[in-house]
Amino acid sequence: MERFFEYQIRQSEHYHLKICNLQVIKNKQTLGELDFIVKDKNNGQLTHIELVYKFYVYDPSFKEELARWIGPNRKDSLLEKVNKLKTKQLPLLYKNATQQILNVQHIATKSIAQRVCYKASLFVPRNLQNKKFISINNDCIVGFWIHFEEFTEEQFNDAQFFSPGKQFWPVDPSKNKLWFSYSEIFSQIESFIQQQRAPLVWMKTENHYEKFFIVWW
Repeated sequence: MERFFEYQIRQSEHYHLKICNLQVIKNKQTLGELDFIVKDKNNGQLTHIELVYKFYVYDPSFKEELARWIGPNRKDSLLEKVNKLKTKQLPLLYKNATQQILNVQHIATKSIAQRVCYKASLFVPRNLQNKKFISINNDCIVGFWIHFEEFTEEQFNDAQFFSPGKQFWPVDPSKNKLWFSYSEIFSQIESFIQQQRAPLVWMKTENHYEKFFIVWW
């Protein structure tokens, strides 16, 4: 995702890319990284942009609404990432070590605005696919999730499937050429579940494509 964003900025008529993936190191310890600093070609404004792209499933078992958006393997969450942005990633700009690096490039941190570009692909329980969710952009909902026990031959035998590696999760499944039947994909899915890894699955029925996670928990 960062490479796509970088490409768009480099092609932009409005912005000039000043910094890309700047690691901040102090005493051989990495404090963090600034994703991008861009300059507005019209008014000269510098902006630090943190780019985020996450995959979340909606778990209704949590009491707080925003806490319900979690990683498919329950290892991260929307709220945890937002807190990290507020307490670590955005304040990094004002660390002395960061200022020293930017001063060499004649960039004054006090003049830099900060923004977060937060992209997400969201997956909801199958029975909530028609629900409107609060506090999030519903256009980010791209699929559903089910428990492994729900991935039955009775419900899914007529479709074809493919489980992409994580680096291919953002890809449009209609571009995929290799597909497997339910019986062919089942052992692969079962192996993921035994390792407590929730696979993303692309499903094809005639000319219709869907994305869903199968969770182990």
